This record gives sequence, structure tokens and C-alpha cells, in this order.
Amino acid sequence: MAAPAPSKTTFTIGTRKSKLALEQTELVRAALKKTHPNYDFQIFSKETAGDLNTTIALKDFTSKNLWTEELEELMIGGQVDFIVHSLKDVPTLLPDTCTLGPMMPREDNRDVLVVKQGLSFKSLEEIPAGSVVGTSSIRRTAQLARKYPHLKVQDIRGNIGTRLSKLDAEDSPYACIIIAAAGLLRLDLGDRITQYLDSKNGGMLYAVGQGALGIEIRKDDTVLHEMLRQIGHQETTYACLAERNLLRTLEGGCSAPLGVESEWVQSSDGLKKLRMRSVVVSVDGKQCAEVELDGVVDSPESAEAFGVTLANALVADGAGAILEEIQRKKIAKDNVSS
Repeated sequence: MAAPAPSKTTFTIGTRKSKLALEQTELVRAALKKTHPNYDFQIFSKETAGDLNTTIALKDFTSKNLWTEELEELMIGGQVDFIVHSLKDVPTLLPDTCTLGPMMPREDNRDVLVVKQGLSFKSLEEIPAGSVVGTSSIRRTAQLARKYPHLKVQDIRGNIGTRLSKLDAEDSPYACIIIAAAGLLRLDLGDRITQYLDSKNGGMLYAVGQGALGIEIRKDDTVLHEMLRQIGHQETTYACLAERNLLRTLEGGCSAPLGVESEWVQSSDGLKKLRMRSVVVSVDGKQCAEVELDGVVDSPESAEAFGVTLANALVADGAGAILEEIQRKKIAKDNVSS
């Protein structure tokens, strides 16, 4: 059943002020303008808590809504009609009145290695022992500790341009950084990519939702949902729903050392299936739970159910104990600091 025609002709899109956020929002605006040429889409941007504080390590923040909450308040209040996020920044639990709309085709979802300018290393395996890798992600930190215990990890915060500047500075402690491919590619910085990382190259799995855009709307906005459906990509939407429900079921939130890798494969019985690999690693890299499953995913409901199946398999392989220990240490640390 088609959604009713919009009663208004101008829609306001909320986003963060960073160059990447604005570029991503423009992708959505251009797609909507193509399918709905009679409507106008204006962009409203603001700096959020995550943008304003670039000194605290991500793992030390108490809120998971660093990049979303203030924009959500504007949408709930009616100042903006919908919000464009990097999906990996969107908490798995949204405000009761909000939901994610259908998702556009995903950019490359992998992590990448970026080596400091002037250094000749071509892969993580070539980085010498004792070298410093820059990342603010507990997921990357844990996987590095597991696969490359001879390397040191040091937090690095800021937008992509800031992180590249910190990496390349003459007095920089970093030999390299690990970052999402999607951001570099969207900003036309693909020439800085030294190595694409995945389960077969470098042994690194990416963040839930990485490479995808999360378009958040009011739950009762059937008009915008239908408009987004027309620019949406079903395989991206289903894969990301499965990934997000995996994370939600584990209750790890954005700080969980959970890596995923999703791909669509043709099975021997002729069905197209979603293959998902997932790993939960202790922060010191010494404990690991890892699974790979194929599932028939042909609806939002089956996508979310597949995420639960993955989560249960990870718990059976030891993920629950790893996450409980991380939570116990976090509570102890919070009690000391308070």
C-alpha cells in the first residue's frame, strides 16, 4: 500500500558538521532529489558531544549516544524531519518514537591500514614489533592484541583529516592507523589506503553497520519510510539489521569488541543466503569466541532472527564470559572514578 503524498514540499535533514557527515548526507539528499524532484531537501548540521570532545578515549565515555542523541532530540521536537548517520555510530536501542528507514547501498565495509607517509610497509604483517598503531576502537584493539601482540596500540581521535594529520606529523608516535575504508573512499582519499583488512587479509573483522548509512526517521512517518524505500537496497538493509540485532542481543553496545563480516552467497540448493562471520575478543586478545553461519534472510524479521541465532552461537562459544568480564572491569573502574 503506497504511503500518502507528502503534505509538505520541503524536508530538513539533520546531520553532524564533519566533512564526512555532510558528504554522506549529500548522497542521501541527491538520491531523494532524483526520485522526488518536486520536493526540496535542505541540510541542517550541528556538532555533537562526540565531535566536541576528541580527547577522551571512546571506551571511557559513559554514554553510547555521542553522535546521535542531540540530533534525535531535534527530530523528535520537529526541527528536522530525518537524520543521516554513519550506521556504525548508531546505538542498537533507539528512542521509542524513532526507527531506521530502508538503507541505501553500502560502501566498502572493511577496515583499512593507513601507513604514515614516508614509511614503506605494505601490510600489518610487515609493521615492526614495538610500532604504534593508532585506533580508538576497542574492537580493533582487541583483534590487534589477538593477531599482532607485538604491536602497541594508542588512542587516536578526531575526524578523518585530523587523524591523518596526527599520523603524518613529524613527531607522530604512530607508524600507522586503522580506519574504516568507507570514510576514506567517500572523501576521495582512497590513495591513502595501504591494505584492505578482512578475515583473509590481516584477520580483522569490521564494526556492525560499517560502510552503511543509517537514516533515522520518526516511527510514525509513513511518508518518509516510503520515500526511503524507493532509494533503499534490500541486501544492505537485511545484512545490517542482522548485524545490529546480533550486537543488540549480546547487549555489548558500541564499545563491545565485536567484529562482523557479512556477504551474500549462492548455496548448493540454489538459495541466496547471508553468510555472517563474527568474533568477540577479550581486550587483551587472549580469549576469543568465533562463529560463521549461513542463513536464509528474506525479510526484516528473518534478518533480526538470524542476528539472534549468531549471538546465541557466539555465547555458546564463550562470548558471554568475555563480555561479562569486560562489563565487570568497567563497573569497577566507574566505581573507583566516582
